[in-house]
Amino acid sequence: MTELAKRYGGSLYELAAEENLTDELLQQLRTAVNSIEAEPQYLRLLSTPSVPKKERCALLDKAFEGAHPYLVNFLKLLCGEDLLGELPGCLRAYQDRYNVDHNILEVTAVSAIALTAPSREKLLAKLQKMTGKNIVLTETVDPAVLGGLRLDMDGTRLDGTVQRHLERLRTEIDGAVL
Repeated sequence: MTELAKRYGGSLYELAAEENLTDELLQQLRTAVNSIEAEPQYLRLLSTPSVPKKERCALLDKAFEGAHPYLVNFLKLLCGEDLLGELPGCLRAYQDRYNVDHNILEVTAVSAIALTAPSREKLLAKLQKMTGKNIVLTETVDPAVLGGLRLDMDGTRLDGTVQRHLERLRTEIDGAVL
């Protein structure tokens, strides 16, 4: 995420927080990012210098009709500054600020097979107890881990996978003096 995205996304969050709109704008910002990412040609059109900014902003008004005016104006601001490419980073910055204010920690769990419901609940309970935060868990299945679990949270990786254990063993064997 760039500094521009942090600044713009953080500013939108501050405005939303002042107006008690953080939840509503978060959902609408996610929808906007997903919509624009789903149509790369639309983003290209909105970023084309030969199309007057006024026309590009009118396209945003039409596409996001019914969205909160703060969001539409935010998109138009980014468009006017030729910064729509920063929109995913703005969402990340907004989400980060939202998570801090709502005591949320996003955790990604990577395993060789999908977690069972009891395993998921046990993991959530342990993470909540360990961190004191509300956990939002994203699960990813990667057969390359062979077994075990890898957790990525807040810039920290906890790697208890078989793949990692084999890598450590390989390193120890390579360093062994015979």
